[in-house]
This record gives sequence, C-alpha cells and structure tokens, in this order.
Amino acid sequence: MTHTDEKQQRPSLYLSVCCPREETRLPLHTTITLFLLSYCKCKSFKVFLVSKTNCSQLLKSQLPEDLDVCDTKVDELPLLVKSCRLPAVLDDTARICRAGLAVVLRHIINTTLETDPSRNDVQALLGFKKTCLKACAEVSKWTRLCETGIPSAVEDHLQNPLIQTKQLPLSILTLEKRLAEPVKVHNDDKIRRQKLKQQKDSEKNDFLNGSEDKDSGQSSTSGDGLELQTALARLSVDAVPAATTREKSDIRKVKTTDLPALEHVFAEGLFFTLTDVVLLPCIHQYLVRLSHLLRWYSRVQAVPGVLRAAKDCGMDLSVAQVPTVELPGPSAELSTANLLEPEEIQDVTTQLPFVGGPRPTMTKLKEKGIEAIYTPHPCPSWTLPWDSLPAAINPTEGKMSNIRAIRKKQQLNNLVAMVTELARPGYTVVDFCSGTGHVGIVLAHTLPECQVILIENKEESLVRAQRRSAQLGLNNIGFIQANLDYFTGPFQIGVALHACGIATDMVMEHCIDAGAAFVISPCCYGFIQNAVKFTFPKRFYAFRKTLREHMILCRFADQTAVQLPPDRRLIGKQCMGLVDLDRSWAAETRGYSVRVMTMEPESCSPKNNMLVGKPPPGSGEDGTDEQSTATVPK
Repeated sequence: MTHTDEKQQRPSLYLSVCCPREETRLPLHTTITLFLLSYCKCKSFKVFLVSKTNCSQLLKSQLPEDLDVCDTKVDELPLLVKSCRLPAVLDDTARICRAGLAVVLRHIINTTLETDPSRNDVQALLGFKKTCLKACAEVSKWTRLCETGIPSAVEDHLQNPLIQTKQLPLSILTLEKRLAEPVKVHNDDKIRRQKLKQQKDSEKNDFLNGSEDKDSGQSSTSGDGLELQTALARLSVDAVPAATTREKSDIRKVKTTDLPALEHVFAEGLFFTLTDVVLLPCIHQYLVRLSHLLRWYSRVQAVPGVLRAAKDCGMDLSVAQVPTVELPGPSAELSTANLLEPEEIQDVTTQLPFVGGPRPTMTKLKEKGIEAIYTPHPCPSWTLPWDSLPAAINPTEGKMSNIRAIRKKQQLNNLVAMVTELARPGYTVVDFCSGTGHVGIVLAHTLPECQVILIENKEESLVRAQRRSAQLGLNNIGFIQANLDYFTGPFQIGVALHACGIATDMVMEHCIDAGAAFVISPCCYGFIQNAVKFTFPKRFYAFRKTLREHMILCRFADQTAVQLPPDRRLIGKQCMGLVDLDRSWAAETRGYSVRVMTMEPESCSPKNNMLVGKPPPGSGEDGTDEQSTATVPK
C-alpha cells in the first residue's frame, strides 16, 4: 500500500478485525488499544482497521467518535507492518515499526506525553520507574500473563463459551491469586503505619459509639480503606499534601513485620497502571457473558431490607462474588501449580544446586564420544574496508572506548564475512537483538541489493540506530521494535551478535521455522535455563535426566574472561563448544548443516563462538538456487 502524503503526516496505527462466521468484531488486542487511545484522548495516530472487507461503519459503535479511522486490507499493508503481528505502529518516516500489544501501548502513552507533558494521569500508567509491562513476554511471566495469557484465554472463551463453563481459565485464576497477595510498594512502611493508625482510631470510635461491628467480627476499615484513598489521591488533579504530623509513639514502635499488610486496589498494587488498562476489556468481555446473573445480583440488592439483612449476616454485597466453578485438579484449593499456565509449569522447573567443576560432566560426554569440535574459519583474515567506510558506520564513532571499538570491528568482520557468503540479491536479512545497529547498518551498506531489518525491544537503542542509518542515507533498511515472537515476516538470513542466554536459541528457532540461514554469536551462557519453548540439553539424551550437569557446562562456559588463568579459560572454551554442539545437533535434526567456529582473532571477545547454519538443500534459501530470489519481496 502506498500511503499518500496526507496519511504520512502522522504515525499509522494498524489494528486487526475478526470476521468469524460472517460476524465482524474487534479482537481483544484491538479493543484494548482503542480503550487506551480514548483514555489518553490521543489523536496523534491515523488508525487503520485491517480486515478482508470495509468494516469501520459496521463497528462504529465500538470506535471512539473523534478517532480518525479508515479501512485497509492485508495485501495493502506496508512491508514492515506486514512482517509483524498486529497491533503495530508505523512512524511518519515509514522506517520504524513498533509491534506487539505492550510495545504499542507504551508508545501511545509516550506519544501522548510528548504532546501534553502535563498529563500526570497518563504518566502514572507507566508505573514505578516507568517499567510497567516493559519487560518482554519471553522473559517476564507477568508480561506474558497480561499481554498474551489472559487475552488469549478470554478470546478462547468468547469463541467457545460452552466448553469453559465448568472451569475458569488458569490465567484468570492466576490473576485472582495475584490480587489476593499482599502489596509491596515503594515506601510502604509509611503507608502501613497510617493503616495501623486508621485501624486503631476506628476501633476506638466503634467502642465509644457502641458499634456492634466489633462483636460481629467486622471493622469499619474493612475493604480497601486507606489503600483506595492513596490510589485515588494519586489520580486526582490536585496533589494531596503529605501529612506533616509525626505518628504517635505507639505506632512508631511497632515492628515492620507486625504492621498490617496492604491489599491490592489495582492489578499491580495500589495504583492504576497500564496493566489495568489491558485487563479491563478482557475481564469485561468475560463477565459480560454472565450479564443475566449480574443484573439479577444488582436487582436483589435494591429490595428493601436485603442490604440490612446481608450486613447483619456478615455478607458484603458490595463485592460481586464469582459463581462457583470447578477448580482444576483433585483439590479445590488454589495452589501455585494449578494456577500457572501449562507453559509456566515448565517455566518453573526446579534448578538443582550443584557442587564441583565441569570435568566429571565433560568426562562422561567424552566416554560417549561427545567432544567440542570447531570448524576451521573459512576466511580468518577477511576484513571490511574500514578506512574507506563512512564514519557513521565505524564503531569508533559511538560511545565506546578505542579498545572496545577495535574488538567490535573484529566481531563485525566475522559476521559480515559469513553473511556475505550466504547472501544473494533480493534476500531479506534480519538483525535480531540489534541494539544500536552495529551489525545491521554495516550489512545494509555492504549488501545494497538486500533488504535489512533490525529487530530490537529497546526503543532508545532502535531510535539511535535509525538516526545513524538516516545519516548514511540508507534506503534498504527498516526497524522494528517488538519482541521476537511478533515478527512473522519472510526472510532468508538471520543474524545476531552476542545474543544473551536463550536469546540465541530463540533466534535459531525463529530462523529454522522460517527456513532461513543463520549466523549467530552466543553470549551469557550462564543465563541459559529451561523456559517456555526450550528444555536443555536439547540433544544430549544421556543427560536429559540430569539437567544439573548441563547447567554446570553453561556456568563454566562463562569462565573465559582474559583475567582468568589460561587453563581455566581453556575449560570455559570447551564448555562453550559443548553447549553450542548441543544447539547445532538440535538444528541438524531439522535438516540444517551447522558449523561451530571461533571468530578471528580469538581475542576479539571472550565469547568468540559463532554458529553458521544453512537450511536443507532444495529449500530455496541455502544459496544454491539463484532463481529462488525472484519471489523474495523487495
């Protein structure tokens, strides 16, 4: 789709529309995004509803009135947007695409604040230190629950309501358990002492007034009390002056461990944040299916005498009770295990402690014929023409020391050499975990007939990379701010320099699923652990039952720093080779040919391994079929 100048004046926001069984509706991710736009009163985006047919008029009742909305089709989407799962935002230059629910929502908030910095209520949505839903879903259970777990569970319920009538979704139960836990917030000691004082004052007033609440086991401070007051004070337009009076001595002397716990008012604690914006449409859609029951519940409270009788019997009708449901498992108690998503049960696999070094494990592997084997580097002396390259490409122009810049240039020599060997005109090369673009920008300049896409989750790094590419006038480069899972576009080569921990495995898996070649330099082996998609070791079947031993290899693979004794660095290098051998064998079971080699010179980095993988012959992406590039979109 070629946008007109009028459309390019503002960033474009692309939202998906569902059309199941001839019924047009908005999926939850779209509803959540629209809700935030309305809450922020943000008019900075041109909104495109993506569907098979023009549907904006059919959905008019679900769209904010003052929103600039138009229809578009999937085949009309810009290339960067088409490569991502929606929602997605394309900036006014059409060079930076932000994709994924959490990334797009945070961008809407930041855009609103750029337009009107006085919006403290919008600023508060980002939470403490502006970190609300900032961690990517691949590593954060909380982000995964809010961004994908609960919306997916509610979508499944909406599409198959009869299947889930006997059991609440596990993700909903997980949220229920989270809301029941005590809140820990910054400076909570002060708030908890205020709550203790409030409780004591209330008990004193109850006694003086002859209240029966105490005899019935209730207190007038039951419920949200101080927590709700604190939350609403933060949301109010006028700042509430802090109390200047010092607590009485009996309050000050109470130990912190004896102070009353704070209760959840909102999803992340006391304050209304972006998480609540995400959850509200989800929970609304879930509860609205109980509309008849909820209306009845409201009506009976209007009957004279019902509220009084309920109060006398200790029934708090101000809190809607969730209907009785069948809980998972043989027990009706909510345990941590049955509240986690199935994928998260795997995520919390017990990591056994270990004692000793890697030699026993290495000996066991050697006895079975398993040793680290490195392929000789095919072009150890190859280097980029750094002296003739534009200054903006050179790492020495960045904010790093001269020694580090020299090593970075050596690392880039190795990766660019391998990518150049694999690349063909028309190929799309993706730089995963791109940071500020050292790899991707060099590739875009070196391979002008290829398209290069940089994918990075940190907005600051991606913006810096875009600025560098703009200085160079590169036209064959694009930028996507998103978690890796949100990138769904076709590509022929994936590259990553020092992808930390399981990020290496995630990039490899993404490349293999796409049938693409890969050039990856792993890093931070000690951070490797079982996760949602991966269980380690991948191929060493003899040691699958002793995960601890694989963790030993990972831990000592990080022992390669130049400050360490040579014999210890050698063991670390061997451990790196064994971990990467496991990775390469896993790729080979999918038909790939993989080389594990050492970057040259070895001193360019303590983490100097490099994995080069080529897809099976005949896949059209292994460089053997020149005609395959004809179908690659430019």
